[in-house]
Amino acid sequence: MEQKKASKFGTPPGTLIHIGKQKMENVHISVIDYNETTIDEREVSSVEECKRYTETSTVTWINVDGIHDPVVMEDFGKYFGLHSLLLEDIMNTNQRPKAEDYGSYIYFVLKMIYLENGERICDEQVSIILGKNYVITFQERTGDVFDTIRQRLRNGKGRIRKSNADYLAYALVDSIIDHYFVILEKVGDSLEDLEEEVVQNPTTQTLQNIHRMKRKMIGLRKSVWPLREVISFMERSETDLIDPSIDIYLRDVYDHTIQVIDTLESYRDMVSGLLDIYLSSISNKMNEVMKVLTIIATIFIPLTFLAGIYGMNFAFMPELQWKYGYFAVLFVMLVIFIGMIRYFKKRKWL
Repeated sequence: MEQKKASKFGTPPGTLIHIGKQKMENVHISVIDYNETTIDEREVSSVEECKRYTETSTVTWINVDGIHDPVVMEDFGKYFGLHSLLLEDIMNTNQRPKAEDYGSYIYFVLKMIYLENGERICDEQVSIILGKNYVITFQERTGDVFDTIRQRLRNGKGRIRKSNADYLAYALVDSIIDHYFVILEKVGDSLEDLEEEVVQNPTTQTLQNIHRMKRKMIGLRKSVWPLREVISFMERSETDLIDPSIDIYLRDVYDHTIQVIDTLESYRDMVSGLLDIYLSSISNKMNEVMKVLTIIATIFIPLTFLAGIYGMNFAFMPELQWKYGYFAVLFVMLVIFIGMIRYFKKRKWL
């Protein structure tokens, strides 16, 4: 069942109510604890088991799949000292991407966008908490874009196993943003197909597809635009939780964010242009139909005139008693028809 935001009206600040669609039944908690030489990966059954990892010198990544259980959220608040307003934000899936500094930890909210079954574009809210030697990620359900990071941790390749928790947080944010390019590539292919359809054979279904794509662009824009503020916050923050050596990587993420935004804006302009092209194509199609009908009507006007004259029931009319009168009238009609066709072609109306 999906909880609406209106269900929180009148409740005290910090009340833990899940806002959004519940995407899984039970909460799953996994832990990856590592340093340069060792790694420990396991599933845990309670939040209390996670607490001991934060008291070690290793880096700990705690991933939570399922944010609908207020009891689990209260336990995280209790064992990790998380503010009730932060927990409230985690359980509200309608959050705008943002970053907040709580002193002993930093809270990030991002929208993770991915392809389901290689076709349908889905989005999910991801909350990231960066502490001194730990990172906690809260996701709406199992399945994410972090498999490459897990693989790098297991293989011990690259800098990630040698770095602190701030580098892990950067890697998670970078993975989310890099996956936007995959989505934009899929959107670009869909726009090319839609553009070809609009130009060649626009139908009522085409108009529905354009509006569907327009809504999709609006949703993507709402997820992407605030990311600039999030990355800028990470760069400008004077907290000890983010080492200055990470700044160069954050600048790279910021550049990727700008590229995503620029591409998205180009696609939005293309969708708006497709609507104009659709209207023009429909108008041109209608004009072609009207043109053909007008030419046909114009050709038959003089022919109908002749038929009308010789269809009048007068006793004394020229040619009525003529032996070749019928054929002469047909010949005149044929000459008029051919003459008008040649005239229309000369004027390039046909």
